[in-house]
Amino acid sequence: MDITTLAAGLAMGLGAIGPGIGLGIGFSKAMEAIGRNPEASGTLFVPYILGLALTEAIGIYALVVSLIILFAA
Repeated sequence: MDITTLAAGLAMGLGAIGPGIGLGIGFSKAMEAIGRNPEASGTLFVPYILGLALTEAIGIYALVVSLIILFAA
């Protein structure tokens, strides 16, 4: 195993920790808010989906960086 494979693995592994935690916390808080106020579920839906999409995009950036490290270096 050479250093680029290790670097790509670390980039993807460490880059997935933040979005994973963020998705878990975001989903938890959204469900907690809907549980406390079920009438607000329509109001919470768009910001919730937008926040999850932006959080997921960071994980995709980590994947792109790891692929660049793996194949371009």
